[in-house]
Amino acid sequence: MALEQELDLVEVAPTAMPPVCRLLDFGKFRYDQAKKDKESRKSQKSQELREVRMRPRTEEHDIDVKVRLVRKFLAEGQKVKISVFFRGREITHPEHGAALLRRVAEFFPEEAKLEKAPGMEGRSMTMILAPSLVKRLAVETGGRRLGAEAVKQGVEAASAGV
Repeated sequence: MALEQELDLVEVAPTAMPPVCRLLDFGKFRYDQAKKDKESRKSQKSQELREVRMRPRTEEHDIDVKVRLVRKFLAEGQKVKISVFFRGREITHPEHGAALLRRVAEFFPEEAKLEKAPGMEGRSMTMILAPSLVKRLAVETGGRRLGAEAVKQGVEAASAGV
């Protein structure tokens, strides 16, 4: 039948009893499947991880500039990796880097939650901040002001894994 209609015989469910086959144009089927996959990837929201780098002896004004940059990333709903790089003998005092990261985290008591506590990774110390749930809901709703009921529903939806 497949040869007469110039179609392909495709086994759809090989584990079923009896196995299920269909007559279809396999090239067109693959094309449609690729289109569906591309469309589904387009609708997915990818979580971007932005990085802000500092040094242990970064001055106060430079820290303020970095904090503004982190605040901008968090407002866009992105996670932020804050790294402190050590060079030379600076590595002998990692407590300076930890203090700097804690000081930066204190700037965001409500805008962000600490996703990964400060920890050493080679010659750098990193921590990851993620936008808090209320901030994330505001970004997803287009910046509209949320009432208590909307926040409650968003919290329930997030905890349910939606």
